[in-house]
Amino acid sequence: MSGGAVELLDLVARWVHLIAGIMWIGNSLLFNWLDRRLEPAGSGARTREPIGTIWLLHSGGFYYVEKTLLAGSPLPAPVHWFKWQAYTTWWSGVVLLFVVYYAGGRAVIADPGVAALSHAQAVAVGAAAIVGGWLLYEAMQRLVAPRAPGVAAAVWVSGLTGIAVALTQLLSGRAAFLHVGAMLGTIMAANVVFTIVPSQRALVASVSGGRGGDPAVSARAKRVSIHNNYFTFPLLALMLSGHFPSLYGQRLSWLTLLALIAAGALVRHLLNIRFVYRSWRPALAATLGATVLALYGIPRLGRPAPTLVVADPSQPVTFAEARHVIDRRCAACHSAQPADAAIGAAPGGVMFDTPEQIIAYAARIRERAVVTRTMPAGNKTRMTDQERSLLGQWIEQGAKR
Repeated sequence: MSGGAVELLDLVARWVHLIAGIMWIGNSLLFNWLDRRLEPAGSGARTREPIGTIWLLHSGGFYYVEKTLLAGSPLPAPVHWFKWQAYTTWWSGVVLLFVVYYAGGRAVIADPGVAALSHAQAVAVGAAAIVGGWLLYEAMQRLVAPRAPGVAAAVWVSGLTGIAVALTQLLSGRAAFLHVGAMLGTIMAANVVFTIVPSQRALVASVSGGRGGDPAVSARAKRVSIHNNYFTFPLLALMLSGHFPSLYGQRLSWLTLLALIAAGALVRHLLNIRFVYRSWRPALAATLGATVLALYGIPRLGRPAPTLVVADPSQPVTFAEARHVIDRRCAACHSAQPADAAIGAAPGGVMFDTPEQIIAYAARIRERAVVTRTMPAGNKTRMTDQERSLLGQWIEQGAKR
C-alpha cells in the first residue's frame, strides 16, 4: 500500500475514532452527572416508582428526566441504547494501531535505544500488554471484587503499574504511552460488551416479563460504568501524550505515565464528589498544581544533559556540516517528497528541503534530536552521538547559515 493510501486510511480512522470517542465519553460524563444530581422521588400516581428525577435547561427548552427500574410498568418503546459509540471507538482504535504501529510503519514501536526487539517482537509485547491488562482487570472484577473489592483494586493498580513500567522499558516511549491508553480503552469497551450491555438486556427481559428491573443487575452495570468514567481522563491524557516528546523521551517516562494516570483519575474523582465535598475546589486546584509541577520536574530529572562528543568544541560548526547530517538522517521523512514510502507526507508538516526551513526549525531540531533524542523515530536512520552533538553545537552557536 502506498504512503498516500496509508495516510488516507490513518486520517479516516482517526476522524471516526475521535468523533465516536467524543460521543462515548460525553455520554459517560452526562449520565454520571445525572446520577449524582437526581432528586429522590417517592411514589406518585404512576404505577412505577422513580429512583430520581431532574429538570434540565438546554437549547431553548426544558427537559424532564426520570430514572426508574419500571417496577409494574410495561417496557416503553422505543428505548434508546448507548453502545455503538463504544464499539465504534474501539474498532477504529484497533485500525489505528495497525495502520500507525503494527503494519503501516507511520510510527516506530521498536526502539533499539530502549530494547533490542524486532518489530514483530515489539508488536507482540504491545498486543500482549493490552490483552493481559484486560484479563487481569476482568479476573479481579469477576472473581475477587465481589468478596474483597479492596484487594481487587490493589492488585489491579499494581498490575497497571507493572505493565506501564515494563512497556516503557521495551517499546519506544511514544508507543508505550499509547499502548497503556489502548489497554484502558480496551477495558472500557469490554465493560460495555461483556457487562453493561448484557446487564441491560437482562433488565429489558425482566421488565418485559412483568417483573421489573433487578436492582442487583442494575448495580453491576453501574459499577463498571463508574470504572469507565474514572478511566476517561487518564485515557485522554495518554492519547494526547504522543504530541509531547518531553513526556516520553526520558528515562523516567514510566513515572510521568503513572503521574498522568493518577492525576486524571483524581481530577475525575473530585469532579464526581463535588456535590457532597465542600472543599473540592481547593483540592482540585492543588491536584492540578501538583500535576503541572510533576510534568515539569520529572522529565528534567530523567533527562541527562546532552553530552558533546565533537572533536574540537571550540571550532565553529558550519551550516554545510549541519545540513549534511540533516540530509542523511532527517530528510528521508521531513521533506516535500519523503524517501520513506510509509510516511506519505512530512510528519507534522516539518520539512528540511531549504536552508530557511532548517534554520526556522533549529530549536525544534535541538529538542528532538539533541536533548530528548526522540528523533529520528527509533533512530531509524542511525544518527550517531557525534552527529547529534554537531547539530547541538551548530544551534548553540546561533544556527547560522
